Amino acid sequence: MRMEQPAAFLSGKLQPLGLDCKFQLRVSGSRQQFRGRRRPILVARVGIGVIGAGRIGQVHAATIARLMNAELRGIADPIEAAGRKVAESFQTAYFPDYRTLLEDPDVQGVVIGSPTPFHEEQMIAAAEAGKHIFCEKPISNDLATIDRCLEVVRTSGVKLLVGFQRRFDSNFSYVRDQIERGTIGQVRMFHIHSRDPAPPPAEYLAKSGGIFLDMCSHDYDMARFVTGQEIEEVYVVGKAFDPEAQAANDLDTHITVLRMSGGVMGTIDNSRRCAYGYDQRIEVFGSDGSLIGQNKSKHSVVAAGQDGYHHGRPFDFFMDRYLEAYGNIMTAFVQMIERGTDPPVSGLDGRAPVLAALAAARSVKENRPVKLSEVDIRMR
Repeated sequence: MRMEQPAAFLSGKLQPLGLDCKFQLRVSGSRQQFRGRRRPILVARVGIGVIGAGRIGQVHAATIARLMNAELRGIADPIEAAGRKVAESFQTAYFPDYRTLLEDPDVQGVVIGSPTPFHEEQMIAAAEAGKHIFCEKPISNDLATIDRCLEVVRTSGVKLLVGFQRRFDSNFSYVRDQIERGTIGQVRMFHIHSRDPAPPPAEYLAKSGGIFLDMCSHDYDMARFVTGQEIEEVYVVGKAFDPEAQAANDLDTHITVLRMSGGVMGTIDNSRRCAYGYDQRIEVFGSDGSLIGQNKSKHSVVAAGQDGYHHGRPFDFFMDRYLEAYGNIMTAFVQMIERGTDPPVSGLDGRAPVLAALAAARSVKENRPVKLSEVDIRMR
């Protein structure tokens, strides 16, 4: 069998030859001459199916397709034009019904990237089929539904990873790592700034479940992630400044004060509109110092001149800002299946931000601090 030679190698290193390569070449010397014979590599590839051919499904499919230890087994979507187009672009099978995808014995894990109302049915079906699950957040906006899903996952013995990709962003993961190393001593306060470039249309807001469930869940998760503590109580003040939020009877700007289980205090400020781009910053203050995660831009060049210093705007879109993090979390999903390790973001991690969002909504309605235990159906 004839094989195409790779375009470039690093001297003395073993290099991958592409996603579908079954051979490994040894390279030595500055002239990069091949020694010996081509030797087969037996690589066990994790079979993954993707449910949902929308934007996020395509992002996850692209990561799976380029991983050496994974195989994209198919795309399932009831809208044939969209699903077949995506499947063909990745040279994989198309399934109009996700249940048929679940019947494939070579599928070890599934990515649920469909709209939220379909998550429960698809997660339960995947768990009962013995497939490990990656589910985009939220699992559901309803606590009882989440609890039903988590119970089926538990009894089925499969693993569930919930898609809070910000934990896999280089800024936020480094902040967490430094906290665990004790770099800033005892954590005492944190401040999270999370502001979108522009509000979505009123039609979207009317069906979004409200700003706390729709926009803030990542921020509640980040509060838990960096502190290692649970959110105990929230107090929210906010306002609808723009007509889109007013029409939806929602807020577009608010500040949340959080009290954590270990005594740490924090604030989260959210806005649906930010004139300078997608604002994603964090500060964690401790007894021995502070950690500050700044915004990311398309470039890090600073232009200096007579009129001052100028640098690039933050990204304008969350998919651009967190593209690397989306790749990292899908890589972690494949590795979790491959190595049999615990999920880095569990089902309970997926439940906690929904609980915080429900408490925040009550805080606004009743204009008072609300303990999460007040809205937790498990505490009733």
